Amino acid sequence: MTMETDDGTRAGEIADALSRIRIVLVGVQHPGNIGAAARAMLTMGLTDLRLVAPRQLPDAQSVAMASSAASVLEQARVHPDIADAVADCTRVYATTARRRDLSVPFTSPRRFAEDVAAQAVPGPIALLFGPERVGLTNQQLGYCHEAIEIPANPEFSSLNLAASVQVMSYELRQAALALRPAPAEAHRPAPQAGMELFYEHLNRVAIRIGFMAADNPRRLPLRLRRLYSRAAPDDDELSILRGILTCVERKLDA
Repeated sequence: MTMETDDGTRAGEIADALSRIRIVLVGVQHPGNIGAAARAMLTMGLTDLRLVAPRQLPDAQSVAMASSAASVLEQARVHPDIADAVADCTRVYATTARRRDLSVPFTSPRRFAEDVAAQAVPGPIALLFGPERVGLTNQQLGYCHEAIEIPANPEFSSLNLAASVQVMSYELRQAALALRPAPAEAHRPAPQAGMELFYEHLNRVAIRIGFMAADNPRRLPLRLRRLYSRAAPDDDELSILRGILTCVERKLDA
């Protein structure tokens, strides 16, 4: 095999790895930031851009800020909420500038990118970025398996949206460059849409058996999300869990 063929094959492997990464911008307030984020993505080989309830759709200013990355804008899809944007994803991560009182495990950009490459998880992987001024809420972080904190200067940690996307895109590309072939029987976690149905089912049963108060569940639903996010069940395992819940319901109705 010639070096040219090797290089072409390697480039294809890297492109395939990066094609699984979905950049999700939530509640973007300025259309120019959408274009700047698209440019940051394409310079590192990422192309799957999703917009959740943006204040304005991409416009002429977005195209101008995207420079030669207008193709990313043209392919971008708009979603009404996060649940819809990540429904088919097997893993969901979030970037956040500050830690909250929530049991979401935190990681660094490099560790996140290396873990994504090492695990070789099939299916789309979503990376969420919150609105420019306030970031993601605790409720929105509840959709995520892990949160990522960029280790910026603590005395001046302000990163604009496009800069954050650029940092994460760079780390993902570096991890893809070091990527090794995925094992033949790679574990495939259930899509997020299936997990959301399971969480609804679990909460419903927990309330019926008196384990969780319907009017004051406190942080229990979020902790249960964290538990099953770490477990990352596949479709068959999720069917088993929901089957158990269904049996419990039948016993309660008997």
